Amino acid sequence: MKRALVAWMTPLLLAGTVHAAAGDVADAMAKIPAARIEIRNFAFAPNTLTVKAGTRIIWTNRDDEPHLVVSAGKQFDTSPALDTGDSYAAVLSKPGTYAYYCAIHPMMVGTIIVQ
Repeated sequence: MKRALVAWMTPLLLAGTVHAAAGDVADAMAKIPAARIEIRNFAFAPNTLTVKAGTRIIWTNRDDEPHLVVSAGKQFDTSPALDTGDSYAAVLSKPGTYAYYCAIHPMMVGTIIVQ
């Protein structure tokens, strides 16, 4: 299972090399376990999240202000600016602790623990 997951995820991680049809990519992404983090009242909820390796983390902005999700150690790609209702997802495939913050509001911090 891990090898198959890596095989189809690799093109997604290499910008400009995705050759699969959009529907195929969406279908594959839908099969990855997901965990959600809401951005609400200038905070990430939950503030700390523990997931299994290979989980797709989905941040959704519920504030009226834009936010920008950034990995403190560049462990995942930075989100685009998220306006109200916008979401951003990253698949975290390696165990470890992922600290992140909002680049626009640096007092907003969160942690994801991948097991």
